[in-house]
Amino acid sequence: VQLVESGGGLVQPGGALRLSCAASGFTFNSYNMGWFRQAPGKEREFIAVISGSGISTYYADSVKGRFTISRDNAKNTVYLQMNSLKPEDTAVYYCAADWMFRNTWPPTKEVAMDYWGKGTLVTVSS
Repeated sequence: VQLVESGGGLVQPGGALRLSCAASGFTFNSYNMGWFRQAPGKEREFIAVISGSGISTYYADSVKGRFTISRDNAKNTVYLQMNSLKPEDTAVYYCAADWMFRNTWPPTKEVAMDYWGKGTLVTVSS
């Protein structure tokens, strides 16, 4: 099993980035896919999750209206479009997979996730 994030980098406040997470080694469309982040000195926190079919999504209040999660099951890839970025969005961003038949919706807890990527760093600074 592999989850590989990409797309992180340095962006100015108000800018945008799109993160990608390529999955392999499991039945992608049977898993809800989530994004989490960990800022320096803070605990990892939930950002967004999308159902296996892609029909349902759920966001943390801190990113609602600015971030959009999506997935392409043909490409085994989940995306996180981040707009109107703020310095407080600076963090390592992780994608994670949750077997959709086990947990209630929405799965927002770290313990619900079965697989994790290694993360990609997003820095929002002028």
